[in-house]
Amino acid sequence: MASIIPELAYELPPFFKLYKDGKIERLMGTDIIPPGTDPETGVQSKDVVISPETGVSARLYKPKQTNQNQKVPLIIYFHGGGFYVQTPFSSTYQPFLNSLVAESNIIIVSVDYRKAPEHPLPIGYDDCWASIKWVASHSNGGGPEEWINEYANLECTFIMGDSAGANIAHNMAVRVGLDKPSGATIQGLILMHPYFWGKDPVGSESGDVETRSIIENYWKLACPQNSSADDPLMNPKMDPNLARLGCGRVLVFAAEIDFLRCRAWFYHETLMKSGWGGSAEIMESEGEEHVFHLYRPHCEKAIVLRKRVISFINNGRRQFHRDNC
Repeated sequence: MASIIPELAYELPPFFKLYKDGKIERLMGTDIIPPGTDPETGVQSKDVVISPETGVSARLYKPKQTNQNQKVPLIIYFHGGGFYVQTPFSSTYQPFLNSLVAESNIIIVSVDYRKAPEHPLPIGYDDCWASIKWVASHSNGGGPEEWINEYANLECTFIMGDSAGANIAHNMAVRVGLDKPSGATIQGLILMHPYFWGKDPVGSESGDVETRSIIENYWKLACPQNSSADDPLMNPKMDPNLARLGCGRVLVFAAEIDFLRCRAWFYHETLMKSGWGGSAEIMESEGEEHVFHLYRPHCEKAIVLRKRVISFINNGRRQFHRDNC
């Protein structure tokens, strides 16, 4: 008997296909690398459940050498993928994060939030906020995860993400400034090729109507209840709470031939004019495309990028020690 070929209802390349029977076929980031010890770096990883009710989970990374008497900074990491694809468990993220942990001697909590279209935003934002509160629950050493209890200095916590994950990271930092959750001190925010947008072009950004319509449609489908490209979640310029960003330092990365390049520079400029009062740095990788460091983590410019991240973290570490001497 011939198999029935499902009928396509909607396609959003390069992210997914939606079939009329409700099935979603994701087109990238579906492979899974199991956790364990990385043979190249010695970094250990394991998977944990953050919320059994929602299914939100994370992959934790720990450096080869750890000492309970000398706790290390922690990064809460949000992956990209347009709010539609990728996970912390895919081959896209494991090599980069293994290298970052090994070179910087930190703990990373890489969050697997629920994704659109079956879980439209703000569900993903809420999942990521739950992950921040989960990390903060370890502040007295009595949280559910031993690696965080034993090895992480939560007074030296960073929020980081790439692409759509950088968008999430920014919005989480704003929420930290508004809600001020106890238990974790956010020392800095690291945004790698952030996915921001707006109705009007900025800098040398394309003004082509068709191109802009395609990009705006990505957001409309991900967040149907707030579908404007000038939604503050997508366009920080429109956020009245931008100046309340909940950390004192920000590091932004741009790539020269990334279609989101101008948004990274515009974010940096807008933040510095907002009245926020912190310090923000920006670095651009010449001749590189969007999230190149994930696909070529061992290339020279990806190594330079990681070194800049490590320098930013170490400055936060030194600031913490100065403030607590």
